[in-house]
Amino acid sequence: MNTRRLWIVFAVVIVGSFAVLGYYGREIYREAPPIPDRVTGPQGEVVFTGQDIRDGQNVWQSTGGHELGTVWGHGAYVAPDWSADWLHREAEHVLDGWARRDFGRAAADLDVEQRAALTARLQQELRTNTFDPATGELRLSADRVAAVRAVAAHYAALFGDDPAQAGLREAYAMRTPTVAGAGRLEQLTAFFFWTSWACVTERPGMDITYTNNWPPDDLVGNRPTGALILWTGFSVILLIAGIAALAWYYAAHRDDGLDPQAMPADDPLLALEPTASMKATLKYFWVVTALVLVQVLAGVVTAHYGVEGGGFYGLPLGDWAPYSLVRTWHVQLAIFWIATSWLATGLFIAPAVSGHEPRFQRLGVNVLFGALLVVVAGSLAGQWFGIMQRLGLEANFWFGHQGYEYVDLGRLWQILLLVGLFLWLGLMVAALRPALRRADEARPLLAMLLISCIAIAGFYGAGLMWGRQTNLAIAEYWRWWVVHLWVEGFFEVFATVVIAFLFVRLGLLKVRLATAAALFSTNVFLAGGIIGTFHHLYFTGTPTAVLALGATFSALEVVPLVLLGFEAYHNLTLSRAKPWITAYKWPIYFFVAVAFWNLVGAGIFGFLINPPIALYYMQGLNTTPVHAHTALFGVYGMLGIGLMLFVLKGLAARRVWKDGVIRFAFWTINIGLAAMVLLSVLPVGLMQTMASVRDGLWYARSAEFMQQDLLQTFRWLRVIGDTVFAVGTVALAWFVVGLRTGWSVRGTADLPDRGAV
Repeated sequence: MNTRRLWIVFAVVIVGSFAVLGYYGREIYREAPPIPDRVTGPQGEVVFTGQDIRDGQNVWQSTGGHELGTVWGHGAYVAPDWSADWLHREAEHVLDGWARRDFGRAAADLDVEQRAALTARLQQELRTNTFDPATGELRLSADRVAAVRAVAAHYAALFGDDPAQAGLREAYAMRTPTVAGAGRLEQLTAFFFWTSWACVTERPGMDITYTNNWPPDDLVGNRPTGALILWTGFSVILLIAGIAALAWYYAAHRDDGLDPQAMPADDPLLALEPTASMKATLKYFWVVTALVLVQVLAGVVTAHYGVEGGGFYGLPLGDWAPYSLVRTWHVQLAIFWIATSWLATGLFIAPAVSGHEPRFQRLGVNVLFGALLVVVAGSLAGQWFGIMQRLGLEANFWFGHQGYEYVDLGRLWQILLLVGLFLWLGLMVAALRPALRRADEARPLLAMLLISCIAIAGFYGAGLMWGRQTNLAIAEYWRWWVVHLWVEGFFEVFATVVIAFLFVRLGLLKVRLATAAALFSTNVFLAGGIIGTFHHLYFTGTPTAVLALGATFSALEVVPLVLLGFEAYHNLTLSRAKPWITAYKWPIYFFVAVAFWNLVGAGIFGFLINPPIALYYMQGLNTTPVHAHTALFGVYGMLGIGLMLFVLKGLAARRVWKDGVIRFAFWTINIGLAAMVLLSVLPVGLMQTMASVRDGLWYARSAEFMQQDLLQTFRWLRVIGDTVFAVGTVALAWFVVGLRTGWSVRGTADLPDRGAV
């Protein structure tokens, strides 16, 4: 393969994609839903101030934000989508008031013509944009002010400690009280009003709302736009064309590969003597193993809260560890342990590929380890104080809970983590520098590794681009830079290159072929992945151009996944090519699982919710965690485990592993993940989708719908998959511990044991 052309394509993809991302980011800043200085009634009386709305956003964050229900479809799935719920409640209150005044009976009792007339009037009332940018004032009618105050009273009772709302709080897995203090409750309702106002108010001079007519709700006239349907069709066409192009490319290079006869006769890692810094990475994987167990336990509790509110088999666990806190820990610990595994793998492989151990490298590895522990412990503790309402709003932002899913940790912990990532980058550069200076065929692959390391350190910095009271639409733009570009983007590039290095180091791939394959895969992924970030922002107060670009380019993200079956088959073939390679069977099997879940979780379940018209009805439903679980754990988690096992094998290549426990762990983890999705989460999501199409998203997320017996049964069925999965992670931990104690190994092979593990 000609790597020079691939490098040119790489440069064009990076420069062009970020130019588009930056330009339309500026448009998001310009066209974000405005926060009025005052929300007033017909006589000029102030209902809310702009500061109430901004402070209310901070109150929402202190409750866990995205970890307790959703706003604009993003967040957790037990409580409602607050923007959709508020909007429908406000609309029903206005409609019912008019029905009683004009016809003397409730809206539900009107005949078809009467209701149709009032509904048309209601839509005109709600959708008309009465915000005056010159004065900063948003003027509401008297009827709407009355409705806003009635809904605000309901929310204050729900988030407070009103006994009348105890049943609803239990259905939503909310603690009593969720928000402490009347002032905070009033501010919270101001923020929820503003998020719902953006959902129903049309942009100036246009017939679509700030959120592109999301959420679906016929009562207020929120229906799919023509752009949604147009760009859905275009994305499917582009997907088919991309698959055809990739299949042609693959066919043209189907003979590229390595002759098994050219593979080493013996394990190359048997001759590897780990350096002091490489040995120091072992403790990272002990922490990874512990965090996996805690994260899975938090997931079990989180799932159970969906059926028992704040209880755990009768224990009032939610009083001191409420749903929003446990879910925060579940999500955040997943990011922590996966990232720790990948970063530690980088620290292990850098001296191995360069043959150079920099001075003080071991000290740096140990200092970084201590820093990561501080960030993990500090952020988890801060989130408890924040959600338990023990911090002021400003202190919560810095030390507690920022409320944004995947970047929940307080700003101080964000900064410290960013510093830690740059320390890691420095360690990687120091170890790789001698190899980068050598003009050999490995240098291009090393350059790819270095670029991905720089991106990992740098792109997390996007999480510092919003402030405490930044407009939610703008904060969402930067949040997805972190989630999509950092987690799903350049970490994936890093993993691709690291796996290539591992196979090269084992003699299973030629370095030129590995370089070309890594570059090609990176180009295909980033060509759709960078601009594809916009597919998360269809309905977050962004202009229509963002929807068009997100639909178009995110379809390309699915293209490379259709050939993952070939990758899985290739990895299986490698694992059987030489007798000594069977020692790496289980790390390679986890890489095979990565390919499988990439196809199923990121590909099938990802594209299930990716097209605009699909996401219009599915955003904020349980179809999203179907994709999230199978992609985050199925792809990144399996990869983290596979990398960990590869390093543990490299640290003690002479030790022969016993297969029994790790085989059991591999199959139970994968079977458990499939069972939790297919038996529970997916059926619930599909039932919600039907309800969303038929009655609106507000109903699909309501307690009335979610507390039905059939839905409860499906949620209980998750116990099967969760139990199998949890047993698998315990078996994995048992196996890793056994590498140290001896119960996971048979003895020595080939050369004397160095006692590294």
